[in-house]
Amino acid sequence: QVQLEESGGGSVQAGGSLRLSCAVSEYTYAGATINRNCMGWFRQTPGKEREGVATINADGTTGYADSVKGRFTISKDNAQNTLYLQMNSLKPEDTAMYYCAASNWRTYCSSGGDSAEYNTWGQGTQVTVSS
Repeated sequence: QVQLEESGGGSVQAGGSLRLSCAVSEYTYAGATINRNCMGWFRQTPGKEREGVATINADGTTGYADSVKGRFTISKDNAQNTLYLQMNSLKPEDTAMYYCAASNWRTYCSSGGDSAEYNTWGQGTQVTVSS
């Protein structure tokens, strides 16, 4: 069983930066998910569907939504069992609840962020960007 817990959200002015973290807790084999499976970040605003932001595969390869390319960076620390999302040059349209997600069997996930490929979700952390 895997649990995900996000942190690092907050309020920032446009042009600012935030780093989100996602702690991965496992109760069977520690490190299995972050080492073997793909993980990603999604975001959602009220009344809209959840959208993929960034994906990182088991081998460390990454994919990004066009709207965040060049501004956001997804990374992971396998030893610390933690997923990160570094967000720079933030814009008001980046305001959303951000969710960490993990697949329990896929090694690779679609770079576009298909939520159907993920089995486990965190509770989310709010990011608010003011103009």
